[in-house]
Amino acid sequence: MALYSEKVIDHFRNPRNVGVIEDANAVGEVGNAKCGDIMKMYLKIENGIVKDVKFETFGCGSAIASSSMASELIKGKPVSEVKKLTNKAVAEALDGLPAHKMHCSVLAEEAVNAALEDYSKKTGIEI
Repeated sequence: MALYSEKVIDHFRNPRNVGVIEDANAVGEVGNAKCGDIMKMYLKIENGIVKDVKFETFGCGSAIASSSMASELIKGKPVSEVKKLTNKAVAEALDGLPAHKMHCSVLAEEAVNAALEDYSKKTGIEI
């Protein structure tokens, strides 16, 4: 049995939404000191909708795949739905992660939440 699903491998080899949004109105950065992974999520929110999302991740394949999948799950969605994103949803969308790599999906959830908090602080809009 393979350690990683085909979706994890695909999102690692062909990550979606990599990069920076120069005029992002929401930016969240989180890291895990234990494993060294760092994720930065950029959101462009307009009229309560995530119109664009990009990420930069320094970390293992599972961290990159989790960032990529999280970006796909929230793009085009209303903020009210985005704030409900869970690490479990990210892992399930990747067809699972090994137990010792679940922290990568947690980082993806935390990066999205950090970006939403940043947006709320900048705009005064309660999320």
